[in-house]
Amino acid sequence: MISFSDAYNHILDHSQDYGTETVSLKKAVGRVLAVDIYTDRDFPPFDRATKDGIAINYNAIENGRKAFDIKATVAAGQKTYKFLEQEHCVEIMTGAVVPYEADTVVMYEDITIEHGVANLNKKVQRGQNIHDKGSDKKKGELVLNKETKISAAEIGVLASVGKPFVEVKKLPRIAVISTGNELVEVEDHPLPHQIRKSNSYSLFAALHEQQIEPLLLHLSDDKDMIRQKLGYVIQEMDVLLLSGGVSKGKFDFIPKVLAELGVEKVFHGVSQRPGKPFWFGVYKNTNALIFSFPGNPISTFVNYHIYFKHWLQKSLGLPIPEVEVFLEDNITVKGNLTRFLGVKVRYANGILKAKLVPDNGSGDLTSLSRSDGFIKLDPREVPYAIDEKVTFINTRTLL
Repeated sequence: MISFSDAYNHILDHSQDYGTETVSLKKAVGRVLAVDIYTDRDFPPFDRATKDGIAINYNAIENGRKAFDIKATVAAGQKTYKFLEQEHCVEIMTGAVVPYEADTVVMYEDITIEHGVANLNKKVQRGQNIHDKGSDKKKGELVLNKETKISAAEIGVLASVGKPFVEVKKLPRIAVISTGNELVEVEDHPLPHQIRKSNSYSLFAALHEQQIEPLLLHLSDDKDMIRQKLGYVIQEMDVLLLSGGVSKGKFDFIPKVLAELGVEKVFHGVSQRPGKPFWFGVYKNTNALIFSFPGNPISTFVNYHIYFKHWLQKSLGLPIPEVEVFLEDNITVKGNLTRFLGVKVRYANGILKAKLVPDNGSGDLTSLSRSDGFIKLDPREVPYAIDEKVTFINTRTLL
């Protein structure tokens, strides 16, 4: 058995690059950019009116003019108008191209229009209400860095620079595999000795949040059948996420079968609770990684978010978040196991506070729905005190 920190570092040391692929802009949300993105023209590409009103040349105001003959109306999306004289103006709409000779826009609220003449009612500043050409970015400037996770904001930028297709980091092919004769399908009515599958669906949903659609499989407690199916899947997938079958029971065949298939064990057993029987290895023939989690729901959930998710972020070039919270409970952690405890968090006076969520052990699936994540506590003789700062691993998005 190894320490939590050793296990964590071993897994991050096995981060992998799966290359790149090109996806359509509409399917790029949640993916990670594989290349830097540059502007293909100035941002904005022209002097842009930011108010509805009139466009004028400020020199005329300096020469004492307060009334301007309206010569045209310029709407967004149409070619602009060329001034003939400084005493002229054009009506202009928000987003329209400001005429070359104009340098100031006065909004309708500050003028009076009578008989085709616009009269100024308020003091005007040179250059007001104009978004200058290239003031955001010049042509050829960097606008998005590679290894940026694409959100709705990045989609808008990519559209603006003419990227209907985007080169992104390729995601690993993943199989989610549940094990155990006691498991039945969600739609089934379990017998007293059976339970419905939950781990595989939790993992499926967690991977879906990462834009990954995994293969779902179930293995009964039959060693030959396990060997046959794992032998096939391990050739086709980049990552296997298993739940169950890694403890010391007579029907926990996974470690033996993986060894027979030529999978190199990196470690089996971590000094942590929950998730202690965690098994991790590498299939050298294809470099596939095997994360074999204990079958208890909280154990699987904890190990996914701490180990696999951080491994995926490092593999995609994303930063691993470092979040700390302040305790709202006194907690004693003795022995030699690193503890992961479910908490509900809240913001108070600008800091994040964490309150323990009661649970009935690593099999208490319902406690996960009441938690925002887990705090990490290393064993020590002195209890953790209220308002002490500790590491937090979130399992849901925090507001």
